[in-house]
Amino acid sequence: YREAAVTRAPASERPPAGCFFKVQGGERRCRGRNIMPAFRQVGEKQLPNEILYMVWSPKRDLIALANKTGEVLLHRLAHFQRVWSLAPNENTGKEVTSLAWRPDGKVLAFSLADTQRVVLCDVEKAEILHYFTLENAVTCMYWAEVTDQKSATSSISLIDEEGSLVLPKLPALPKSYSTSAKIFSEEKSDEVTKLLGDKRLNVLVLGGDCGFIELYAYGMYKIATVTRVVGRCLDLCLSSDLKALSVITEVQLSKEPEPIISYFQLDTTLLSDCLPEVTRMARKFTHISTLLQYQKLSLACMCEAWEDILMQMDLRLTKFVQEKNTKTSVQEEFMQLLMWGKASPELQSLLMSQLTVKGLKKLGQSIESSYSSIQKLVISHLQSGSEALLFHLNELKGMAMWKQKYQPLGLDVPAIEDAINAVGTFILKANELLQVIDSSMKSFKAFFRWLYAAMLRMSDDHVLPELNKMTHRDVSFVADFLSEHFKEAPELYDQKGQYFNVERVGQYLKDEDDDLVTPPETEGNPWYSFLQNSVHLKDSPLLFPYYPNKSLHYVKRLVEGQIDCCLQKPAEVIGNSVCQVFYMPLYKLNPSDSVVPRFSLPSFWNDKSSNLQYVVFTMHGTESPRIYILRRPTDLSRSISNRLIAAEFGDFLCNSKTESKESQFSFLDVDFYDDELLTVVLKGHMDNKEKCRILAQLPMSSIYNIEETEEELSFDSGKRLDEQIDHIPVRTVTVENQSRILENMKAQYIAVNGIRKVSCVLSSNLRHVRVFEMDVEDDGEVDEEEEPESQDVSGTKEEMEETANAHGNSENNETAVVKNPVLPEDDASSLEYVPGTWS
Repeated sequence: YREAAVTRAPASERPPAGCFFKVQGGERRCRGRNIMPAFRQVGEKQLPNEILYMVWSPKRDLIALANKTGEVLLHRLAHFQRVWSLAPNENTGKEVTSLAWRPDGKVLAFSLADTQRVVLCDVEKAEILHYFTLENAVTCMYWAEVTDQKSATSSISLIDEEGSLVLPKLPALPKSYSTSAKIFSEEKSDEVTKLLGDKRLNVLVLGGDCGFIELYAYGMYKIATVTRVVGRCLDLCLSSDLKALSVITEVQLSKEPEPIISYFQLDTTLLSDCLPEVTRMARKFTHISTLLQYQKLSLACMCEAWEDILMQMDLRLTKFVQEKNTKTSVQEEFMQLLMWGKASPELQSLLMSQLTVKGLKKLGQSIESSYSSIQKLVISHLQSGSEALLFHLNELKGMAMWKQKYQPLGLDVPAIEDAINAVGTFILKANELLQVIDSSMKSFKAFFRWLYAAMLRMSDDHVLPELNKMTHRDVSFVADFLSEHFKEAPELYDQKGQYFNVERVGQYLKDEDDDLVTPPETEGNPWYSFLQNSVHLKDSPLLFPYYPNKSLHYVKRLVEGQIDCCLQKPAEVIGNSVCQVFYMPLYKLNPSDSVVPRFSLPSFWNDKSSNLQYVVFTMHGTESPRIYILRRPTDLSRSISNRLIAAEFGDFLCNSKTESKESQFSFLDVDFYDDELLTVVLKGHMDNKEKCRILAQLPMSSIYNIEETEEELSFDSGKRLDEQIDHIPVRTVTVENQSRILENMKAQYIAVNGIRKVSCVLSSNLRHVRVFEMDVEDDGEVDEEEEPESQDVSGTKEEMEETANAHGNSENNETAVVKNPVLPEDDASSLEYVPGTWS
């Protein structure tokens, strides 16, 4: 070192803190004095439950976690402070299988295996915005952002603006139901556009068992069902230009005891070619899907408003028929009470002992309150939602008639017309229910008023003068009600266990396939008679079909079926257009690998600037001396070199790569930091003993050298990649960027975000986490006598010796320059396992 010429490099050329620098003319290597560790640690925590998944927000310093108990948590970067948590429940599920952030960072999606649902959660308030159930359990998710500006044209924004100008504002659902759908709560009654997010299209890709892959625009509307892959999906990635979908699957072959990890690349150019049309269609269908949920919840509110107490009259009358000894019918008993003011002993016992005056008053109040609530929900919610559905379906029909643009996407005019007719039928049935409610309220009010006065006379109580006043018209009204509603029906007893159906509203709200017990009378209806006698209007497509014998729930299911048919057709057409363009069986999966959660490997990355897709993986279990990087273009007409390459760390004490022996480092986990860097967790070895765990940044430029022009290697498609491992070019790399030893931690997994420049390291026991800011030095203790960074340290040999003598008596043995340097044995051994360019 005496002959070494030490010069101070300009600030722009100095290596970053935590790296190691070269000294010209020297052959030995030593560590720079008091260099602060790279990556500032900003949080560390021991968690009570094992973490299964962790994903950083793309826009904010937030990380989402899912633990073994089924709890979903959100933590901040600073001190790893918890923001909120969603406890598992029966409504959503308890077994989380994957997490994904919407590209704007405002919505978090997570999937559940036990309920086979996907839940969209508002990040700000930890509220469930929307959820849907699938046929298969989801094993992986990816939420892709579309960068093409064609997805955010002004014509697309007009779709939402026209609807908001023409349609009335949807009333808020009652608070008891807003918990299951916060988009319909009081604050967000018409904020479907918030659920849609940005005008630019985003696509949630779901993967599951048996090659199950579905694409959901805005996380709401299914635009494609892909059936071109086999096996259980481990990870997937949709390119930002929508031209390629890459999938890693686990395939179990009958001939092989261990599953095979395979890579598929699928061509999705139809989505890219028709991007504006797909965006418009997706936004329209998302509105329709949301309105369907609104109708479903409104109907559920109506069913809740209808109470079982309303059935008391039917049950009491049925019991009266079974117990009475007279030959007169129930209808005749009440008629005699109406005409003569006298009741038989049996009827008097029924009224005074079982029904009672107090019970009759309570029953009348319950019926009036219940019917009023149902009536308001029909007028304000069902009709408003149905009008909005008709508006969006008719707009969708207009889009489908532009066949040049929308026929390739599968929009079918007849299917949309059937959905429009179904919604019209639902509106007719809702109006019919309103008429039944109005008629029943008038009839029950008059009936209970008369019966209440009669029961007061039986008990010799005082009857108010206004109750005694009954006109001839009132008597006729009550008589008509008794003759129509108090008929005994033995066939009804065999069907429902009761002889009477006095209460007519509940039959419309029961979720049954049976016909209405008492359908409305169409005989004598002038409009109905006119239609039946008209040859031209009887089967006219201009009129909505009418089902007089069906319940409101039945028609609601009819609407859902027809609209679902409209939604399924484009998903099938777009899904069938997806074709497999590349397949590569990678390696056999070791049985032990499936036991440990796999956070990042295999890991995908979209290089949006170059339109490339990367996948990094290992083929030697959880600890591998090499990583393999496969690079594929999203545009299949392009050809690129170095499609597959391996990378390993050499012996850092050797001066040249040719002298390097077997790598002393193994990769535990790898994740893409950005287009230019890989973040790795390394495990150092010496004599088959573990020495340390290291967090480091690996530049892609050290793996893909621009100057190298190797010919593309040909692989045998009939063999797995691990059987042709000798043909894969290997790069022996060193860490030229930042790195840090992870002390007192058995680091195993990592999650990073290059946009926010943060990382989270998880230990092998899945409970211990550390969080780092990757672009900031850690705050270490710097020697007070160390010369300022801006000071010029260039000088003569004597000046350097004086500096060495000045620090000779210091407690710190790591001197910057010494006359005859002697490196302690423990320090020398530690250098072997610290990544970096040592000199």
